[in-house]
Amino acid sequence: MVKPAHVAIIMDGNGRWAEARGLPRRAGHRAGVEALRRTVRNAGELGVSWLTVYAFSSENWSRPRSEVNDLMGLLRLFIRRDLAELHQNGVRVRIVGDRVTLEPDIKALLQEAENLTAGNTSMNLVIAFNYGSRDEIVRAAAALLHDIQAGKVDADALTIERFGAYLDTAGIPDPDLIIRTSGEQRLSNFLLWQAAYAEFVFVQGHWPDFSREDLAAAIATFSGRERRFGGVTAREAAL
Repeated sequence: MVKPAHVAIIMDGNGRWAEARGLPRRAGHRAGVEALRRTVRNAGELGVSWLTVYAFSSENWSRPRSEVNDLMGLLRLFIRRDLAELHQNGVRVRIVGDRVTLEPDIKALLQEAENLTAGNTSMNLVIAFNYGSRDEIVRAAAALLHDIQAGKVDADALTIERFGAYLDTAGIPDPDLIIRTSGEQRLSNFLLWQAAYAEFVFVQGHWPDFSREDLAAAIATFSGRERRFGGVTAREAAL
């Protein structure tokens, strides 16, 4: 059975999970953090080498200030509480997204997570924070244009791989499988460039309820699909 080396997850439905239980949205976000902890452990046990999670999008700043503050607090708590365990378990943490406008203590925490775990090799956890794929592509294009104008890059020799080196995900393999919870079936500005040949699995349950069984089922679905990458299978070629 071929398993995905890189699984990316859009963790959707925290608010709806809470509302269905008559709880405030912040309770859903807290339950979502617990689901993330479980999923990191489960992914490692199921043989996933790379796990990318959509933690906070660049569009999420438009949410009520109280909710944004709560999400920032949960990030601080997650890193301070879980970083030592992640490091002990050999998990390398990578952050993708725009850090320029983040609060200094948030930027410091993100950098600390990357620095502490930089040498770990058992699994890679990529956290997309203040991330939007269109913003990422525009920033990459601006950086590339700057280097072209400075004579560092030959525009005529530009390739897909060369452009990819300017993205936040440089050095990170493209996702094989993208999972979205809560029944929604869209990317929501997540890894638009990198998802060119990803397989998609949409889970009906909300993110706080996402289980090991859900992850294993998504991996099994992936393993049952035939990936062509624009080509044809041996059987089709013989027809």
